[in-house]
Amino acid sequence: MDQKRLFLAIAASLAILLGFQLLVAPHVAKQMPPTSHVANVQHPVTTPREGAPDAGAAPSPATETPSQAAVPRNVPRVKIDAPQVEGSISLLGARLDDLVLKDYHEEISPSSPLVRLLEPRSEDHPYYIQYGWTAPAGEDVKLPGNDTVWAASTETLTPATPVTLSWDNGAGLTFQIELSIDDHYMFSVQQTVKNATGQAVKLFPWSRIRRDYEPKVAGYYVLFKGLLGVVDGTLQETTYSKAKSEGEKKNGIAYEADATGGWAGITDKYWLTSLIPDQSVPSKVKFYYQDDNGNHYQADYITQDPQTVPAGGSAELTTHTFAGAKVVSLLDQYESQYHIPSFDKAVDFGWFYFLTKPIFFALDFLNRLFGNFGVAILVFTVLVKGLFFPLANYSYRSMSKMKLLSPKMTAIRERFKDDPQKMQQEMMGLYKAEKVNPASGCLPMLVQIPVFFSLYKVIFVTIEMRQAPFFGWIHDLSQVDPTNVFNLFGLIPFNPAHYLPLLHLGAWPLIMGITMFLQQKMNPPPPDPTQARLFQFMPIVFTFMMASFPAGLIIYWSWNNTLSIAQQWLIQRQTRLTKPSLART
Repeated sequence: MDQKRLFLAIAASLAILLGFQLLVAPHVAKQMPPTSHVANVQHPVTTPREGAPDAGAAPSPATETPSQAAVPRNVPRVKIDAPQVEGSISLLGARLDDLVLKDYHEEISPSSPLVRLLEPRSEDHPYYIQYGWTAPAGEDVKLPGNDTVWAASTETLTPATPVTLSWDNGAGLTFQIELSIDDHYMFSVQQTVKNATGQAVKLFPWSRIRRDYEPKVAGYYVLFKGLLGVVDGTLQETTYSKAKSEGEKKNGIAYEADATGGWAGITDKYWLTSLIPDQSVPSKVKFYYQDDNGNHYQADYITQDPQTVPAGGSAELTTHTFAGAKVVSLLDQYESQYHIPSFDKAVDFGWFYFLTKPIFFALDFLNRLFGNFGVAILVFTVLVKGLFFPLANYSYRSMSKMKLLSPKMTAIRERFKDDPQKMQQEMMGLYKAEKVNPASGCLPMLVQIPVFFSLYKVIFVTIEMRQAPFFGWIHDLSQVDPTNVFNLFGLIPFNPAHYLPLLHLGAWPLIMGITMFLQQKMNPPPPDPTQARLFQFMPIVFTFMMASFPAGLIIYWSWNNTLSIAQQWLIQRQTRLTKPSLART
């Protein structure tokens, strides 16, 4: 029975890690580059003629499909200059369509291009935010449209200088969009309609995020990319493939709901664009897909009830837009400041959210304390070992006793080799007499699996870990160890992993394999030769399996093994001194 338990425990552990490798972390070494930076997108501001001709009334935010070929490159713009972002707003259609993140580069090198989040329709990867109005069915109201040219109150939007975009429809209505930005990534947007006519007008304000291309998605099961939001307190996630399949079946609508408050947008691994409606105004939220000369994805809000703009009066609606990096502390700050429900879930903390986020907080605190996320991982590992110390202590003591009992167990097997039932009874009697649990050796690994998964999430999905260096050759803990033993760690100008991904084995995975082997040697060997051979190969199998995991996770596992070896050595030494009779036959 003890052999069966041992074999099942080994098989379960192997299956968990193998499944994790195949389903959760495929191709981790291949990081998808962000959209390349496009230079020279800012143009001088020109003020259009009042009452300039309009290309037509704006439809519902979920039905417009722009013709990219007809979009001019040189359009009037308002410059954006804030501490953490730069870019511009197109006065053609009043689009926030040019945004560069000042604090983040595409590659580790500071000379690499800055990460570009939003891009005009005239470029290769159109991605933009837009605000507008729709009239109730049957109402004849001249509205600003996709090709309306707006007037700007200032040439540059800064945290100290908001900008107001204005357009007069020539029929008594003036439309205004006032944008302001804070020191980070939050835009405040006030949509105003001034009515100089003699009768009230009803309008539906709307906002939308539009992505007129399908980004490359590597297919990580551990990471969500696509359209997401929190609707009525529930996280809604729609992948690009699901949006496409659902949209093709439902006239473009991949998801829709009536809600008051919440937020919705489009997320990448580290970046987010999100619409944050007035949390007290009932709205309709939609995720939308349209196939028209390419793939078009959209998240939008429109008020459920029309606003009434009284004759001689005005009506306003204030909302917010987040466009930037998913910094956890900043999302938490905005969640509290603007009462945005579960805004931190824009970071894909996963099913173990209750464990993953506290682990992130612990690592972030330790990083601020020591100034290095790698050191933070080492200290965190010591804390985890301390937390599980009583359980590990019990397990290692039991394993030490099992190792000393090996001669007696071998004698029982020889004595009752023709009577398996009697042999099992004698084994159980021996375990009971010596207070040994043969299955206890698996407990430390099993209880740490949730910690392992959660730590992987933190390292892989949080922007704080992006391009975080350790020491030596590890310049990014969120990526694989860049060295490779098969080209003598770079001495041979050849990359064998280019032809066979399995042939990428860095220095840290090798260290992890060695520590795993040493820890295995301290455990009692299985009496069955087949099981013993399986044990011998496990460090090799795990080393190659985990070689494609982020370096930060490998460092954690290597250090964890080293601490376990030290703990086992001390316990085995104490057991030999206090229980010498166990080894006697």
